[in-house]
Amino acid sequence: MVMFMSKIALVTGGAGGIGQAVCRQLAADGYFVYINYFNSKYKAESLAREIQGTALRFDVSDISAVREISKNIESIDLLVNNAGVSEADLFDRMSDEKISKIYGINLIGTLNCSRVFLPEMIRKKSGCIINISSMWGQCGASCEVDYSASKAGVIGFTKALAKETAPSGIRVNCVAPGFIMTDMNKRYSWEDLELIREDIPLGIFGKPEHIADAVSFLASEKAVYITGQILAINGGMVI
Repeated sequence: MVMFMSKIALVTGGAGGIGQAVCRQLAADGYFVYINYFNSKYKAESLAREIQGTALRFDVSDISAVREISKNIESIDLLVNNAGVSEADLFDRMSDEKISKIYGINLIGTLNCSRVFLPEMIRKKSGCIINISSMWGQCGASCEVDYSASKAGVIGFTKALAKETAPSGIRVNCVAPGFIMTDMNKRYSWEDLELIREDIPLGIFGKPEHIADAVSFLASEKAVYITGQILAINGGMVI
């Protein structure tokens, strides 16, 4: 039961590759985990059974949906804004539908969840928010302009909110993953993957567990004096 857990976390996009790794790690760290999903019902419910968490379906880009679901969620100690989508195309060829989806989930979804769950953290004078951005939010990527802009917005949001909420004892940080081997990257051919790997100084692809470890650290007491920071996990690809 939730009431016996010492800490409670909500992970958006928890059924994805990085999301699942984060949920598993937080469960191992002692959190009861709420796993947000929208399309991946089977994966979310299977993961919930595995880690004894709860799967919740709602659209992070819909503020009304986030507010409604918050009525059924215990007061959380940790919010991990991980939900995200990626679309690649030339900037002037990106469809209006894809543009709306990218910003709606990647940036607005992050703002929505933070806006809804922050007041209770402020009331308790404690809490932690960890946003998942991207290395492309730091330096930009050709043919992923809207994705890069949405993730850069997450970085700016992290820094600003960290300053605003620090007096209330709330820490806000960001993880910027590099090339992580997840389903999102299945569109690349073997030849493309080899070219990408050659651009990574460490010469290896990242794993979802690498991001989960970073989230675990930033949520822990070991990071109690860290806020407003961007932790880049990219094998040296962006320095």
